[in-house]
Amino acid sequence: MVNGSEYSKDMSKPIGPYTPILQSGEWFITSGQIGLRNGLLVSGGLEPELVQAFINLKALLESEGITLQNVVKTTIFLTDIGDYQQMNDIYMNEFGIHRPARSAVAVAALPLGAVVEIEAWARVEAQI
Repeated sequence: MVNGSEYSKDMSKPIGPYTPILQSGEWFITSGQIGLRNGLLVSGGLEPELVQAFINLKALLESEGITLQNVVKTTIFLTDIGDYQQMNDIYMNEFGIHRPARSAVAVAALPLGAVVEIEAWARVEAQI
Protein backbone atom coordinates (compact mmCIF):
# COMPACT_ATOMS: atom_id res chain seq x y z
CA MET A 1 0.00 0.00 0.00
CA VAL A 2 1.30 3.42 -0.92
CA ASN A 3 1.62 5.87 1.96
CA GLY A 4 -0.73 8.80 1.30
CA SER A 5 1.79 11.24 2.79
CA GLU A 6 3.81 10.87 -0.43
CA TYR A 7 1.08 12.73 -2.29
CA SER A 8 0.15 16.37 -2.43
CA LYS A 9 -3.08 17.70 -0.94
CA ASP A 10 -3.00 20.63 -3.37
CA MET A 11 -6.18 20.65 -5.39
CA SER A 12 -5.65 20.96 -9.11
CA LYS A 13 -7.60 23.24 -11.37
CA PRO A 14 -10.46 21.33 -13.06
CA ILE A 15 -9.49 19.95 -16.47
CA GLY A 16 -12.90 20.70 -17.95
CA PRO A 17 -15.89 23.03 -17.72
CA TYR A 18 -17.28 21.73 -14.43
CA THR A 19 -17.37 22.54 -10.73
CA PRO A 20 -15.43 20.09 -8.53
CA ILE A 21 -18.03 20.14 -5.72
CA LEU A 22 -21.52 21.60 -5.44
CA GLN A 23 -24.01 21.81 -2.59
CA SER A 24 -27.72 21.23 -3.07
CA GLY A 25 -29.56 21.39 0.22
CA GLU A 26 -28.16 18.67 2.50
CA TRP A 27 -26.13 17.17 -0.35
CA PHE A 28 -22.61 17.75 -1.61
CA ILE A 29 -21.94 16.20 -5.00
CA THR A 30 -18.38 15.88 -6.26
CA SER A 31 -17.24 15.64 -9.82
CA GLY A 32 -15.10 12.62 -10.61
CA GLN A 33 -11.61 12.77 -9.13
CA ILE A 34 -8.60 11.24 -10.82
CA GLY A 35 -5.04 10.99 -9.55
CA LEU A 36 -3.99 14.54 -10.39
CA ARG A 37 -1.20 16.20 -8.48
CA ASN A 38 -0.02 19.68 -9.49
CA GLY A 39 -2.06 19.40 -12.70
CA LEU A 40 -0.45 16.14 -13.82
CA LEU A 41 -1.57 12.53 -13.50
CA VAL A 42 0.60 10.65 -10.98
CA SER A 43 2.54 7.77 -12.47
CA GLY A 44 2.47 4.13 -11.46
CA GLY A 45 -1.03 2.93 -12.30
CA LEU A 46 -3.99 2.06 -10.14
CA GLU A 47 -2.61 2.28 -6.60
CA PRO A 48 -0.89 5.68 -6.76
CA GLU A 49 -3.69 7.10 -8.91
CA LEU A 50 -6.46 5.98 -6.57
CA VAL A 51 -4.57 7.07 -3.45
CA GLN A 52 -4.11 10.52 -5.01
CA ALA A 53 -7.74 10.60 -6.16
CA PHE A 54 -8.79 9.96 -2.54
CA ILE A 55 -6.47 12.72 -1.33
CA ASN A 56 -8.12 15.04 -3.85
CA LEU A 57 -11.61 13.89 -2.86
CA LYS A 58 -10.88 14.38 0.86
CA ALA A 59 -9.51 17.87 0.17
CA LEU A 60 -12.71 18.79 -1.70
CA LEU A 61 -14.87 17.51 1.13
CA GLU A 62 -12.71 19.24 3.76
CA SER A 63 -13.09 22.52 1.85
CA GLU A 64 -16.79 22.26 2.74
CA GLY A 65 -16.23 21.12 6.34
CA ILE A 66 -17.14 17.47 5.76
CA THR A 67 -15.25 14.17 5.56
CA LEU A 68 -15.43 10.73 3.99
CA GLN A 69 -17.74 9.80 6.88
CA ASN A 70 -20.39 12.03 5.26
CA VAL A 71 -20.19 10.13 1.96
CA VAL A 72 -23.24 7.98 1.29
CA LYS A 73 -22.65 6.96 -2.36
CA THR A 74 -19.64 6.60 -4.61
CA THR A 75 -19.08 5.57 -8.19
CA ILE A 76 -15.75 4.12 -9.24
CA PHE A 77 -14.75 4.05 -12.90
CA LEU A 78 -12.04 1.56 -13.89
CA THR A 79 -10.42 1.16 -17.30
CA ASP A 80 -9.57 -2.45 -16.36
CA ILE A 81 -12.14 -4.39 -14.34
CA GLY A 82 -9.26 -6.73 -13.49
CA ASP A 83 -8.20 -3.97 -11.04
CA TYR A 84 -11.42 -4.47 -9.07
CA GLN A 85 -9.94 -6.34 -6.07
CA GLN A 86 -6.92 -4.04 -5.76
CA MET A 87 -9.31 -1.06 -5.94
CA ASN A 88 -11.42 -2.63 -3.18
CA ASP A 89 -8.37 -2.98 -0.92
CA ILE A 90 -7.44 0.70 -1.34
CA TYR A 91 -11.09 1.77 -1.03
CA MET A 92 -11.56 -0.13 2.24
CA ASN A 93 -8.33 1.32 3.61
CA GLU A 94 -9.58 4.85 2.87
CA PHE A 95 -13.11 4.41 4.23
CA GLY A 96 -12.25 2.22 7.23
CA ILE A 97 -15.44 0.65 8.62
CA HIS A 98 -17.67 3.19 6.84
CA ARG A 99 -19.29 1.58 3.80
CA PRO A 100 -21.16 3.95 1.47
CA ALA A 101 -23.33 2.52 -1.28
CA ARG A 102 -21.18 2.08 -4.38
CA SER A 103 -21.14 1.27 -8.05
CA ALA A 104 -18.02 0.17 -9.91
CA VAL A 105 -18.07 0.49 -13.67
CA ALA A 106 -15.62 -0.56 -16.36
CA VAL A 107 -15.07 2.14 -18.97
CA ALA A 108 -13.09 2.33 -22.20
CA ALA A 109 -11.05 5.38 -21.19
CA LEU A 110 -10.77 8.22 -18.68
CA PRO A 111 -9.46 11.80 -18.97
CA LEU A 112 -5.69 12.24 -19.29
CA GLY A 113 -5.20 8.47 -19.56
CA ALA A 114 -6.20 7.81 -15.93
CA VAL A 115 -7.00 4.22 -15.00
CA VAL A 116 -9.42 5.06 -12.15
CA GLU A 117 -11.84 7.85 -11.19
CA ILE A 118 -14.07 8.29 -8.13
CA GLU A 119 -17.09 10.51 -7.59
CA ALA A 120 -19.06 10.88 -4.39
CA TRP A 121 -22.30 12.09 -2.88
CA ALA A 122 -22.06 13.31 0.71
CA ARG A 123 -24.85 14.35 3.05
CA VAL A 124 -24.88 16.77 5.95
CA GLU A 125 -27.64 17.22 8.49
CA ALA A 126 -30.16 19.89 7.59
CA GLN A 127 -29.79 23.15 9.51
CA ILE A 128 -32.90 24.08 11.52
